[in-house]
Amino acid sequence: MSASQKSTGARAGVVDAVVIGAGFAGLYTVYRLREMGISYRAFEQGGGVGGTWYWNRYPGASSDSESWVYSFTFSKELEQEWTWSCRFPEQPEILRYLEHVADRFDLKSQFDFDTRVSGATYDEAGACWVVQTSSGETVKAKYLITAVGCLSAAQVPKIPGLDQFKGKWYHTGQWPHEGVDFTGKTVGVVGTGSSGIQSIPIIAKQARHLTVFQRTANFSVPARNAPLSKDRVDQLKRDIGQIRETCRWANIGQPYDFRDAEALKVPAAERQQQFEADWQKGGFEWMFGSYKDLLADRNANELAADFVRDKIRSIVKNPDVANKLIPKGYPIGTKRLPLDQNYFETYNRDNVDLVDVRANPIEAIVADGIRTKDQTYKLDAIVFATGFDAMTGPLTRIGIRGRGGQKLEDKWSHGPQTYLGVATLGFPNMFMITGPGSPSVLGNMPTSIEQHVEWICGCISHIQKQGASTIEPTQSAEEHWGQHVKELADATLFPQTDSWYMGANIPGKPRVFLPYIGGFGTYRKLCNEIAEKGYEGFSIR
Repeated sequence: MSASQKSTGARAGVVDAVVIGAGFAGLYTVYRLREMGISYRAFEQGGGVGGTWYWNRYPGASSDSESWVYSFTFSKELEQEWTWSCRFPEQPEILRYLEHVADRFDLKSQFDFDTRVSGATYDEAGACWVVQTSSGETVKAKYLITAVGCLSAAQVPKIPGLDQFKGKWYHTGQWPHEGVDFTGKTVGVVGTGSSGIQSIPIIAKQARHLTVFQRTANFSVPARNAPLSKDRVDQLKRDIGQIRETCRWANIGQPYDFRDAEALKVPAAERQQQFEADWQKGGFEWMFGSYKDLLADRNANELAADFVRDKIRSIVKNPDVANKLIPKGYPIGTKRLPLDQNYFETYNRDNVDLVDVRANPIEAIVADGIRTKDQTYKLDAIVFATGFDAMTGPLTRIGIRGRGGQKLEDKWSHGPQTYLGVATLGFPNMFMITGPGSPSVLGNMPTSIEQHVEWICGCISHIQKQGASTIEPTQSAEEHWGQHVKELADATLFPQTDSWYMGANIPGKPRVFLPYIGGFGTYRKLCNEIAEKGYEGFSIR
């Protein structure tokens, strides 16, 4: 019997592994498990593949990594046959790519779609995970692999009166698949993070009037998105192997890295000229391919921040509006840095207003709009661009219970405790893809996902060959990893900012820097060394 038949066939109730999610991570995990001959069940709460790109269909949703690296590397044929249309692909094209991958490698047939995992409990006596689904099915598996994404637990703010609103409201992370037509509507957008910055310019062009409710002004740099010429495509396909290798070892998994120069040590004119050249180039490289002291030294960071503030002043014609849009009080880059397409220019439109909700707080949602301290804004529709319960939320909301019935959310009540961001003590044989304590959201996600999946599958192969029943971190390894993650973060400017990296967007969430900031390449090297030492730091029984 083939691995595919074993995993799907009659939808077995007892398998080697359960995989949760059908985005980049879930697709690649199933592909690798099938190659290994490991039996599995794979569940996806959505109606198809795509993960983030299945749900996030809001106007302007796009990748902030270049298309030629925001993709899989496991098949050279796939790399050569798929051609991206532009530098930063938008949601429809990314979803088409993932559907193509799923069809090409017969992965869709491996999933139970429209099926949410409603709970997973570790059975100590049986040394297995007992997984419940929304369809009422129970599946037992030796391994539980969470491919649930880092930004998939949508956060709708608890504003009084939302149930009284007579219009339509939407969250950018749960966008209607049929789309939304705002023509002739008065629209309010709450939030100016990445999804707000991407969607606001497009909604403004369609709506009769748009009011943006901003709590914190955000830095943003231009994407400079553009179609890929045939010559550029040919060059990329020719050089893709070297490009990928650079990504694997770069700090944020991109085909570039910080310069070996410090902003504070170069002449001011040279520094300004470099900032401008990078600004015209666009993309993440403006920050993460720039001077190496920008995220460690507040004075150096302020030079970059002032450059962007001056750009905002030069773009936004109304000085009062520009002043509201100028970020203050936190270092640039310590919140997720959005890439935009004419975001600041949008505030020059006659049909766009900006409300500073720090000065004029939202008090309630009423039947016909949003009431702030100073006035009521009448709206036909509200868009919440308010982000996610990042990294931990997608895991703690599943209902995972480990040894002794311990809830994962209880273990992590003071912040996530993991080893490598892959595993957590007390939850044997549970593997997290891009979990808290791994690089994940600090760079190119497919780079991180592939490394995790390959390492996890290698670990499972090792356990199988050993004839072992369980693997989980030792307490000392988990504690040391947590200290290491914190020490690295504390050496940067990131903890100085209330961001979703710190859990600050979720009321009551512990303030802990969630990802590993030591760099993708460094992390990959550490993981390889741990595996070569027989999975040092893990207890294998």
